[in-house]
Amino acid sequence: MKITARQLKTLMPLYLMTKLLWLIFSGLLVQTRSSSPKKPNIVLIVADDMGYQDVGFRGSDIQTPNLDKLAKSGVILENHYVMSVCAPTRASLMTGRHATRTGFWRSNLNPAEKFGLSLDETLLPEMLKRNGYSTYGVGKWHCGAHTWEHTPAKRGFDTFFGLYLGSQDYFTHRNERDDWLDLREDYLDGNGELVDIIRSDLDGQYNTRLFSKKSVHMIKHHDKTKPMFLYLAYTAPHIPDAAPSNDIKKFATDSMTPARKKYAAMVSVMDEGIGEVVSALRDKGMTDNTILVFTSDNGARFSSEGSNFPLRGGKGSVLEGGVRGVAFVNSPLLQKTGYTNRNLHHVTDWYATFQELAGDKPERHEKVQLPVDGVNIWRSLSNDEPCRNEVLLNLRDVSKQAACSDTSCSESVDEETGSLRKCKELSGIKLKTGTPIKAQDFFAIRHKNWKLITGTAFELRGWSSENRREGYISFTDNHGSTHQRSLATGTLLFDLESDVREEQNVADKFPDVVETLMHRKKHYLKKVKFLEQRQIDDDIVMEDGIFRPWVEDFNNGTA
Repeated sequence: MKITARQLKTLMPLYLMTKLLWLIFSGLLVQTRSSSPKKPNIVLIVADDMGYQDVGFRGSDIQTPNLDKLAKSGVILENHYVMSVCAPTRASLMTGRHATRTGFWRSNLNPAEKFGLSLDETLLPEMLKRNGYSTYGVGKWHCGAHTWEHTPAKRGFDTFFGLYLGSQDYFTHRNERDDWLDLREDYLDGNGELVDIIRSDLDGQYNTRLFSKKSVHMIKHHDKTKPMFLYLAYTAPHIPDAAPSNDIKKFATDSMTPARKKYAAMVSVMDEGIGEVVSALRDKGMTDNTILVFTSDNGARFSSEGSNFPLRGGKGSVLEGGVRGVAFVNSPLLQKTGYTNRNLHHVTDWYATFQELAGDKPERHEKVQLPVDGVNIWRSLSNDEPCRNEVLLNLRDVSKQAACSDTSCSESVDEETGSLRKCKELSGIKLKTGTPIKAQDFFAIRHKNWKLITGTAFELRGWSSENRREGYISFTDNHGSTHQRSLATGTLLFDLESDVREEQNVADKFPDVVETLMHRKKHYLKKVKFLEQRQIDDDIVMEDGIFRPWVEDFNNGTA
């Protein structure tokens, strides 16, 4: 069909209009694709041994205005579970794998112990870094530092400022047990060699403020063309209790004990620092694409000035006061905010969630990704959708550790007298005071509203009073004797929906529930990592009193 010149002249405007519309539509498509959500910045903040109640939004007498604002404008996590002590929670956070898998199920990490997260683990900063993130670590590491290969800058952090060990004096930056200086700034140089700078010049400066200041510095100097991961792990309010005198004076008119005022000041200075971090994010123009997560690593120590009210127990126990962490998430990327989320979550879930948000494809990387136990909880956080109905709280089994040659493996020795005390009973539970060494053999799990604790020598404790006004409340056994702490052997079943204080053991009333949950132990026991005897070099001497990794040869399969 031939087109005449007159017809061409008539059709040309229509052709040009069609071409123009096509170009506009194509441009819109390109713009829409390019403006799709970018990889979010991630700020992960961990408080150390912080009480469940010790934030304003839970009715604390400690003022935490910055945490309160973030929590109330974000999503408060009511059932966020962690491990009962420091290092296992951090190991779970860094790997997305339960402490039973990594070997951290046994206990906390000793400063002179030849143990840490195995080098075949793909840690959170390492995973994010391979997806284009700048990764900054600030504060407490506590995941192993017996070799340089186990230290933070070798495990995925572009920079690290803080301590390798589990605690330190807030002003001298030395650990209490050995008086080792442990405040450093680390990075890899252009040749991939580790540079470890000891910050002895900061002696006398309060470490909580140092960690906040460093975090603000990293945000201010961050290259916004890359997504950012900031891991800010405070040591506050972990022992030794210490705070600047001017900060303690702020609580002078409060009806707290002097010790509680010091604890309150520690929490207050941390809250102040978190406010500064948020302000730095706002000034940098990064808040619109940032996810901020706050969690404690475990509950307050039972003997500290922290309050886990209304929960039972504290650090070191699998009772709610030990393993239900105070936590929230804040981000403009959330669909629903300003509410309390009651879905079950576990500390391992953050790895799986961040991995999905970062677009990571483990199969594309040379390093094999070990199985992750956490689940992606973004839809749960953002839309309040259920994500899991079960959380393994802990599993300690003597068959999963090398035999011990001394009697400490099978007995619990009383802390005060060094002798064994007569067992007492409480609703079929045998009680014994003492300190477990390798005697503990127990299983603890939450399934929906049910919580089961069963086995040998697990920690049984009393309750925190509200804001620690009455100290800690003891429990009474069948013989009328009171206890703040005992080792228990037997089976406990609690309905947390109606008994969050874990006061009523209903194991005898619901034997079918006990049996069902006991079957889950076999499933989890298959995954527990076998451990050799602990290797602790108590006689090591650190040059110049500075803590440094001291092991050169190690077995990666167990280290």
